[in-house]
Formats: sequence, C-alpha cells, structure tokens
Amino acid sequence: MTLSELRQKYLDFFKSKGHEIIPSASLIPENDPTALFAMAGMFPLVPYLLGQPHPMGARLASSQKCIRTGDIEEVGDNRHLTFFEMLGNWSLGDYFKPEAISWSFEFMISPEWLGLNPNRLYVTVFEGDENSPRDEESIAIWQAQFEVKGIVAAVGVAGRDEPVRGNDGPRIYTYPKEKNWWGPAGQTGPCGPDTEMFYDTGKEHDQSYGPVCHPNCDCGRFIEIWNDVFMQYEKKADGSYVPLAQKNVDTGMGLERTAAMLAGVPTVFDIQDFQVIIGAIEDKAKLKYSKSVDGFDSEAEQANRSFRIIADHIRAATFIIGDQRGVVPSNVGQGYVVRRLIRRAVREGKRLGISDLFLAHVALVVIGLYGGYYSELETNRQRIVDEISKEEEKFAKTIEKGLKEFERMSREHMISGAEAFILFSTYGFPLELTQELVQEAGAELDVVSFQEEFKKHQELSRAASAGAFKGGLADHSEETTRLHTATHLLHQALRQVLGEHVAQKGSNITAERLRFDFSHGQKMTPEEIKKVEDIVNDVIKRDLPVTREEMTVDEAKAAGAIGLFEQKYGEKVSVYTVEGFSKEICGGPHVTHAGELGSFKILKEEAVSSGVRRIKANIGI
Repeated sequence: MTLSELRQKYLDFFKSKGHEIIPSASLIPENDPTALFAMAGMFPLVPYLLGQPHPMGARLASSQKCIRTGDIEEVGDNRHLTFFEMLGNWSLGDYFKPEAISWSFEFMISPEWLGLNPNRLYVTVFEGDENSPRDEESIAIWQAQFEVKGIVAAVGVAGRDEPVRGNDGPRIYTYPKEKNWWGPAGQTGPCGPDTEMFYDTGKEHDQSYGPVCHPNCDCGRFIEIWNDVFMQYEKKADGSYVPLAQKNVDTGMGLERTAAMLAGVPTVFDIQDFQVIIGAIEDKAKLKYSKSVDGFDSEAEQANRSFRIIADHIRAATFIIGDQRGVVPSNVGQGYVVRRLIRRAVREGKRLGISDLFLAHVALVVIGLYGGYYSELETNRQRIVDEISKEEEKFAKTIEKGLKEFERMSREHMISGAEAFILFSTYGFPLELTQELVQEAGAELDVVSFQEEFKKHQELSRAASAGAFKGGLADHSEETTRLHTATHLLHQALRQVLGEHVAQKGSNITAERLRFDFSHGQKMTPEEIKKVEDIVNDVIKRDLPVTREEMTVDEAKAAGAIGLFEQKYGEKVSVYTVEGFSKEICGGPHVTHAGELGSFKILKEEAVSSGVRRIKANIGI
C-alpha cells in the first residue's frame, strides 16, 4: 500500500463516520513563538481544542505535514524521520472514548480497511496515580472489543513489568503518566490519559533491552501504530486535576511507520515511496542501496545510511521550501534547519561517490510523488529547485574552503580530534574525509576526542533549542490575542496606503510585539509609516466591532475577504470582519472590539528579501 493509498483509506474511513476532512495546515506555525514547525496534527487546531467553534464542525480528520528535528542525528536508522505525515481524527466536545476506541479497532482489523490480525494487537492505558484514577473506562471498552473477536485473554490487565505471553496473556497493559498521559504543554491547561496501540511484529526479543519484553519495550518487536488522547482534565496551578466541560479526542497515526508495518519491511525507508526517492539517488551514486543488509557494521549498511539520510533530508527540505508559507535556507530559525538538511545531504552524497550536483534531481522526484495531494509543491516547483540548487552549489564551495583549512592546520603537525571537529562544525567538512586525508599522511585521527567535542556541541545545541522545539499549546493569552488582531488592522492599512498588491507573507507574535512580513518592492517612507499608524489608531479609537462568520471560500471571496487563496481550505472557513474596515479569512484568536488594543506604534520597517518587507510593531494599554 502506497502512502497515498493509506492516507486516502484513513480519510475515507473517518468521512464514513461523519468527519469533515480538513487540509493540512502550513508547516510554519503562525503566531506561535513556542515552535519552529508544526510537529503534530493538533498544532493548527489549538484554538478549537480550547473551545473556539471550528467552521467545519465538531468531527474532523486530516493528514498533517509535520517536521521534527530533535533527533536529526538519528535519521538513517530504521524509523526516525525529519518530515512525516500524521493522520488524525478529532472530536471537539462531540464523541469520546467509546467511539474513538471502537473506530480505531475497526479501522485496524477490518478487511475493508487495514486488515491487521487482532491476535497481534496490544494496547496500553493509564495506570492511575494520586492525582487521577486508572482509566477503567478505556480498559472496559478495549476488553469488549477483544472479546468480540474471541480473544478471551484480553479480559485480563497486565502491569508494566509483566512480560508478553502471546495468546495466553493479556493484551491490555497499564503504564504511568510518562507513557500514557498527554499534557499539559505548560504548568497548567488541558490534559488527559491516552491509549496507545501496538502491533507485534514477531521479531525475537533482544535481551540487551532488558529481560522482559512488553509493548513499550524498545527492542523493536512492538511497533506503535496509533495513539488516542482523551483531553478530559484541566491541570490547575495548585497541581489539581479538574474535569473539563468540553472533552476532546485527539488521535495520531504515523503514515510512514504504519505503511512500513503493513508492508512487513524492516525500515520506513523500504516502503515503496522511499524506494522511488532512493532510486533517484542511485541514479547519481556509485553504490546501490541494499534492502537485505541489517545492522550498521558493514560497508553496505553505511551506504544504506547515507541513502536514507539524503532521501529523508531532501524530502523534508522540499516540503519546507515548497510550503504555502515556505522558507528558504538561511542562518536563523526555520531557514537554518533547511540549510542544515541540505548540507547534510550533500555530505552524505560525497560518501556515495557523488561529485556532481544532484539534489534538485531528487527534489523533483519528491514533488512528483507528493504534488498530487500537496499541490503547493507543484505551485512552488521552481522555487524548490532553485533554492536547493543554490544551497548545494554554495556548500560545494564551502567544502573547498575546508580543504584549504585542513592544509593550513596540517602544515606543522597532524591535526587533532578537536581540530577535526572545527573542520566539521565550521566548514561542514565530513569526518570521514578528514580521516582519509590523515590516513594518506600515514597517521591516525583521534576520533575519541572528536566525539567528545561533538557530544559537547550536541548538548549545548539541544539545550539552546529546547524552548524552540518543545511544541504544545500555542500562547493564546490576552496579549497575543490583541497583537494578532492588530496584524489584521495593519494588513488592511498597508493595502490602503501602499496599494492592493500588498499581501501577507508571514507573521510572528510574542507577548511583547508583533512582526508582519508583506509584499512590497521598496522601503516605506516616514510619511507612509505615519499614515499606516494613523489609520490603525483611528480604527482603535472608533472601537469598531470585530465579528466572526462561517462561510465557504467562494462566499468569502464574494464578500471581499482577503486570504491566502493558493492555500487549501476546508469547505467552510472563519471570516473575521472589522466593521466597515476589513474582512479576512483567519483561524483566530481575535478581540471583540478594536478599542481593546489601546494604541498602535510601528517600531521598525525593514527589508527581508527581494520584494518582501517587514514591520515590527506594538500596541499600548
């Protein structure tokens, strides 16, 4: 089953259960300073999980584009990916545990859908603690599901330390909050127990992971398929857990991992879609990818690892650059992630003997695989190819500089492991290339000291980026809500002063200020800046009401609403109107009257890139 076929099956199933299919949101979170990228399907739904009505209703399903970079060094093994798709279905105060669990079971085992063997399914639930009880409701629902299939052993419940006994033992395992609890993202907020589903691959247990094999064992025997989160509590500042008035369901199924499990292949890179991408790399490489090799000791598996890294990284870079709010390689934020992905792919290409430029060729294959569903990739095809090619060429020159630096370092003495790390971190110079050069000189490189420097760098990097990658619920405080509304007023004022060519190109909001990027070919004059400020402040002074309506995209266009119309929307959208001033498609949040903003002041106007300007501004009390 291809990724496209599996994605469609999932969406068709939940459509048959009364869910509206919503398109994937952008990979670049809007107005959320807590994350560089969307890392889960729930990211674009935060306002609705917090109670705002969704224009498409209370039952939703989607396949959401996601980027996770925390484990980028792990990419190349059998399961880690930078870019992936998360299949999800949501209930916003509608159905709860009975429907969510029974539908999960039906989709997994029904021959019409995935057709998995129910005898190889295991599930985990929350074991309870002093703050919240054991999830007896989920246990009872799972017991009923297994009993219908004649799996009587499932009636029992196993503890976390109890080994799996196959057909003779329980299928339901209990674990603490570390394993079977979601949230809250901060110190307080929505949270609740979850239930996770695992499939027994039949692989023999690896004793190096402990004497007991159970669903959460890391030995590789059990693959997590699905996770149903039940947001039923709110954690208070005093540490107590209070039942929520609106109980939500938030689920997630990894598209690529599930496809690998269905295909019975050892790694996600052995599924059909990845093999097509790897084939494009083989076209340029002097080596071949070997499906039969397992383990990282052989030369063939080292080559396999390079193939996997290139396939993953260029797939991710293609999606980030080609996103509806796409970013290009740079030295900051999301742009730095793109640069790092491309340069790492170049380095791995060198290991495969590739000397020519090749990444654009791989990117075009990725566009061909995914462009049918994610049309933004086709729309932005040329930008993707141009940006990846430019970065690849630039890095080729960087490697040349690294060679010159190596020659300078090694004139008086053979370079140390610490110096090898400087070559690696500053010039992007591959360790293996440094080793080869040192060996040609008849010496050995101190790889241990290199690894020590590398680990120090990793720890510092992860500590520095912990806040940026922690994810979770976006900041929907009163202050950010006011600032978000201000971006709408600013957008319309810019169009009035500069012309209707002005379109939003991005925004970022913290509790202290707003940042707004827009299309305009030249620096704004002081007079233009003053006019924009005056227009916004006049709207605030008149305290114009801000209202929300639900309508189709065509109705929104007919009503004069502005929005990113090249972006995919659902059948209905939220349209916010500032009475007599502006009308814009947006997911919120907003104030109810413009007067709540107090006042508006532009702090800075500057260039971002060719044809794009940036305004930083703030509001008063």
